[in-house]
Amino acid sequence: MKFAANLTFLWSELPYLDRFDAAADAGFEAVEVLFPYDIAAMETQRALTANGLQMILLNAPPPNYTGGPRGFAAQPDMVERFRRDIVRAYRYAEALGVSFVHVMSGEAEGQKAKQTFVDNLCWAAECAPDGLTLTVEPLNKTAMPGYFMCDYGLAAEVLIAVDAPNVALQYDSYHAQMIHGDAIAVFDEYSPLARHIQIGDTPKRGVPGSGNVDFGTLFDRIDSSGYDGWISAEYHTDGRTGDTLNWMKRS
Repeated sequence: MKFAANLTFLWSELPYLDRFDAAADAGFEAVEVLFPYDIAAMETQRALTANGLQMILLNAPPPNYTGGPRGFAAQPDMVERFRRDIVRAYRYAEALGVSFVHVMSGEAEGQKAKQTFVDNLCWAAECAPDGLTLTVEPLNKTAMPGYFMCDYGLAAEVLIAVDAPNVALQYDSYHAQMIHGDAIAVFDEYSPLARHIQIGDTPKRGVPGSGNVDFGTLFDRIDSSGYDGWISAEYHTDGRTGDTLNWMKRS
């Protein structure tokens, strides 16, 4: 299995650009950053190149600089803004060699929101750069109250409606466990739709092995499924990231 480091969470005790050095020193070959937009893409690219790292994922649309919420792809009154801002995300993705862009639905509810999300994803898939995959990730409502994309069954419905080869599921063990109570059962059911995996434990998005998810079994399931993509560590570290990586040796 190939492990990546989410640098929004891991080594958050360090300045942003220093996190790339720390990840490489720990043996990671790939990283992801949820919202890299406040730093010039050239600065991030230099940090990647200096450490021989691949950047695999970022989130979109970029946050509203006036303090708006993260993500609004399912909000009917934000379609024009979504289409404008997703293009900006694509520029960052291309500059950084990113493979996946997680499209965040934002807070919304109802059939109109679902159709807006589907329509926006269809539009975004058609204009996405070659080699880029858009992902849909269910987020639990404890962490993200009011978030539209909050269930794996809903994600499957959206992906079926979009029906695009460059739009897929992003599986996260923390959210799967929080939403459905069994991260392994969720993986077993929905893994055929997944092209990117993130891991963290429940209930507080802790280090793998600190909570309720059976990671030994989950890793076995991932391995036997034939998944050959990156598995990105996305969990809180309490400021001592280097002391939390023993789970990699047991995987």
